[in-house]
Amino acid sequence: MFGAPDPGRIRLRFAGRAVLGIALAVAVCGLAGQSLAGAVAGGLAALLALFTVTDPTVRGQALTTVLLPAAGLPVLALAAALHDLPVARDLAFLAVVGAGVYARRWGPRGHSLGVFAFMTYFVAQFLHTTPGQLPELYAAVLLSVATAAAVRFGAWCYERRLPPAAVPAPAAGTGLARITTRQAVQATAGAGFALVVGQSVSGQRWYWAVGATWWIFVNTASRGETLVRGFRRVLGTLAGIGLGLLVALPVAGAPLPSAVLLAVCVFGIFYTAAVSYTWMMLCVTLLAELLYGLLGVLTPGLLALRLAETGVGALGAALAVLVLLPVTTHAVTDHWIQRALHRVHLCTAEAAARLAGTEGADPAARVAELEQSLARVRLSVAPLVHPLNPLLGRKRRARRVLALLDDCAREIRGLVAVAADPEASHDARLAAACWRVEHAVEALTGGGAVPARSERPAAAEPALAHLHGLERALAELAAPLRHHTPLGLDRAV
Repeated sequence: MFGAPDPGRIRLRFAGRAVLGIALAVAVCGLAGQSLAGAVAGGLAALLALFTVTDPTVRGQALTTVLLPAAGLPVLALAAALHDLPVARDLAFLAVVGAGVYARRWGPRGHSLGVFAFMTYFVAQFLHTTPGQLPELYAAVLLSVATAAAVRFGAWCYERRLPPAAVPAPAAGTGLARITTRQAVQATAGAGFALVVGQSVSGQRWYWAVGATWWIFVNTASRGETLVRGFRRVLGTLAGIGLGLLVALPVAGAPLPSAVLLAVCVFGIFYTAAVSYTWMMLCVTLLAELLYGLLGVLTPGLLALRLAETGVGALGAALAVLVLLPVTTHAVTDHWIQRALHRVHLCTAEAAARLAGTEGADPAARVAELEQSLARVRLSVAPLVHPLNPLLGRKRRARRVLALLDDCAREIRGLVAVAADPEASHDARLAAACWRVEHAVEALTGGGAVPARSERPAAAEPALAHLHGLERALAELAAPLRHHTPLGLDRAV
């Protein structure tokens, strides 16, 4: 996790900005005279504003951030109004789950607004919000979102220099053929199971189970991805509870050490999110434990209850994706591998243009896009490389594909680093090598014949050496990708 590539230090900046933005939001709430409940609601609103907004342009991110309160505040009012009506409250919660997942069909903005709406309803259960608390919580959410926006788009807007890349969802169909529609049905059913069973486990903390089901569905597109994510959520929660026994319980809600540890948890959530869901869940669990410590209710029994409710939520998600309108890994994996290979080609072309002296060529931005595509490949292939997968042949092929794609990314990063050197000059052989890379990518993604790997003399020029390495990796990808079906996958996955 700590050794994962971080081109342009994007993850480091992402995490550092989150700590600053959330800390300032909580401080502003405190200066405005907010209670602890208001500070918690404000801190969560700032976290979501900084974490979930992923539009491909800064202008789009700003607009989505402005719209967050419009999605969240009515839901907060609904949750408060239904506080004393359990049946209506539960049905409304399931409706919010379904609508929030369905909103993903409208891309990053729909996803962000859906998450914000769900988490607003969730935090209302966490804080036992009543109508009388609404003015304070409204003010906390608005102040915190505004503070987070000021940090993100003013004090620390690194996107101006390196625009983040949007990662589109797999090609959609219509009706129940659309993945987001199927997931909305699955998530609602899974959340319904989690709600009923979670309430039988605890009448006070049942919403933890619903929250676990919801977050297991976030950023997944297939049955295999969802099952692996559920396993990792339980594993991360278990590790976080173990750490909480050593850290959160002894701190016992003391303000200063709790504040320092909360900042560390926020940094960990944002820094690990892109590379390890298990580590992220460890940080989320510890953060929740520290908040309960501040509220004065943290006990070993509460930690055990959180693990049980998380298990219920994971079971609900698993049953939903296995039984109800399952989405197999087959097409999803193919989509992300092809997109990653396309990004390899774009990175190569942009680096070659930079070496040729083309004004405005910026391969660094393309590398960020490639890293995001590779992250989605790893997520979609995760069911095959999981330690519990008994299909050893498929596991070997999947690992081979991931290793070769990582080789491609390493050669691309080296090529981009060379291209960034103002002393680097264009060589006619670079154009030929770039053409061979383009041809190999087209063959891999279009079903043509991949050029056979050829041994070339070691190139003295760094750029040419990286291109030769890229050619070799692409040639070697042909075998595992053409093994009967994509990655040896079939519809049983």
